[in-house]
Amino acid sequence: MLAALMLAALTFNTAENLPVGLLDLIAEDLQVSLSAVGLLVTGYGVTVAVTSVPVAHLMRAVPRRHVLTALLGALVVSSLVAALAPSYAVLLGARLLTALAQALFWAVMGPVAVGLFAPGVRGRVVGALSVAGSLALVLGVPAGTWLGQRTNWQVPVAALAALGLVCLVTIAVLLPTSRPEEEPAAYGSDPDVRRFRTVLAAGTLSATGAFTGYTYVVAFLGEVSGFSPGSVSVLFVVFGVACLAGVSVTGAFLDRFPQGALVAAVATQAAGLLGLYALGAHQGAAVVFLVLTGGALGPVFMTTQNAMLSCAPGRTDLALAANSGAYNVGIAAGAALGGLILPLAGVRGTFLAGGLLTVASCAVLLLTASRDRVRR
Repeated sequence: MLAALMLAALTFNTAENLPVGLLDLIAEDLQVSLSAVGLLVTGYGVTVAVTSVPVAHLMRAVPRRHVLTALLGALVVSSLVAALAPSYAVLLGARLLTALAQALFWAVMGPVAVGLFAPGVRGRVVGALSVAGSLALVLGVPAGTWLGQRTNWQVPVAALAALGLVCLVTIAVLLPTSRPEEEPAAYGSDPDVRRFRTVLAAGTLSATGAFTGYTYVVAFLGEVSGFSPGSVSVLFVVFGVACLAGVSVTGAFLDRFPQGALVAAVATQAAGLLGLYALGAHQGAAVVFLVLTGGALGPVFMTTQNAMLSCAPGRTDLALAANSGAYNVGIAAGAALGGLILPLAGVRGTFLAGGLLTVASCAVLLLTASRDRVRR
């Protein structure tokens, strides 16, 4: 069952990011601009951000087995429609349906997965799911891009439908039907409204900081660090591997040091972004700090999701939906903020701003922890 949920996480994350690798192919085939194809990714993220909490609230009473099979059914149908889309409008509509399904998937999947195991190993379960999601950048998108370049862009999109169907059948057969409120991880193990708000704020700040710089990393590596286009492509793979390594290592410590893992991930991201700003003109240093940034990006979201399973003041699915929505708001806000800074302070300025926002996120976490210690 956990394997099916991991495959579903990989499939959804690949579906979200695959248009990045197929940008030119889609634009040429449908005769639209690259910016229009880019909207397939932006619109996806905005949909997840806006709909996560409302959809989770609407479906709060439906058994999780039914919800997950319906979401995977939506993924299968939307992927097939996208692969057969005769126009850009149909493709965009299919993408938004996938995004709507993913908005609820991350809220539901976490409590279902950790509820299958004893409380003492739930951090490792969250880590396993995060590893699967991170594989989308290291394996899913590169494989889909390779397949699309050798056939056409529709083939890898249709392949997502096949993967989704495998997950759907497995979950429909193996996952028992129960009332959502009766599941083992339906409610936070240590409810705390104050900590919930702190984690939500820190996660949003961190996501905003990360994507203020990361959105423009290609320009940074070329203009500031002086890497060739071919080297930049290799560095993207390095970044993805660092992200995968980060979630793998952090997952091993989540159960023993949940709060420390979150602070460490945010602090590492701040060091990576500020290091790129200060020393990114030196290629060796740029690689080191790019790896630090990549190694922190996945763990930040993973540790905030894990915290929600503990501190959720009510249902964990609603808390996870709020966290996912806030994170996607941060992504959109970061990209927009970087775009405003770019003409004023150059591409290095975006990494400075991103680093400072991440420092603010770290300060929020440390200040709250300090106040809690004083109260105790």
